[in-house]
Amino acid sequence: LAEESPDSAYHSHGSSLEEEAAERMDDEEQERLLSYWQSVGRGHQVDVPRDMAEPIQQLTRNNNPQERQSIPFTLIQRKEKLGDLLYEKRQYGKAKWACIKMKEKQYEQSICLGFMKLMRYICEQNSSGLYLGITVPIVTIVHTNEAQSAMTQAVTVAYYLPEVLQDQPPHPFDSDIIIEEWPATIVYSRSFRGITNEDSIMREINLLAAILESPELCLRDTFIIAGYTNPAAANRHNEIWFLQRP
Repeated sequence: LAEESPDSAYHSHGSSLEEEAAERMDDEEQERLLSYWQSVGRGHQVDVPRDMAEPIQQLTRNNNPQERQSIPFTLIQRKEKLGDLLYEKRQYGKAKWACIKMKEKQYEQSICLGFMKLMRYICEQNSSGLYLGITVPIVTIVHTNEAQSAMTQAVTVAYYLPEVLQDQPPHPFDSDIIIEEWPATIVYSRSFRGITNEDSIMREINLLAAILESPELCLRDTFIIAGYTNPAAANRHNEIWFLQRP
């Protein structure tokens, strides 16, 4: 066997030291991100388990605006008043979504826990073993009573599958996640910022109902909250969607 030259020995040791340092930095980044999410979770009365460290890190690293795929839609109409956008009327096509039903005591708990389960699915816990990629918005289907005065506890958190996966969506390892095909839908969308809870959602529902010329054309008890920023963000960009009756 040929003897290892001092130079090659240095390179092999040097590279292993670099790898160790990179791993240590990787671990430190995971810990930092996990502790941040855990502190946010406590604010929503949600426990963020240790096994979320890797999905959180993957999602954070891939969460550049350039990496995110927007859900395609056709703009039908923009309603403005004195230069301010009141709402948009849009057509969304038929598509497959990964959905999970949640029924926690508070809305924020439901979306945080539902989002974490979807994150695991997106971050390799699926039959393809691959990172699936982020699409925006992540949506939550909410229900109210007929009078639109109160929300019910049950919500559905849903992730739009990227275009390349629409024909053959990877199978989730989590049996709570169901792949559903949603029909083409016309929505009336109005944007708002900040946290989403029962009070802010009911306020936005009532606001959009008052602005729409023909609110009777829409479903009266089913609405969608579209989130463009993750639930850990403070000043979130959201939309309320009214669904036109089929």
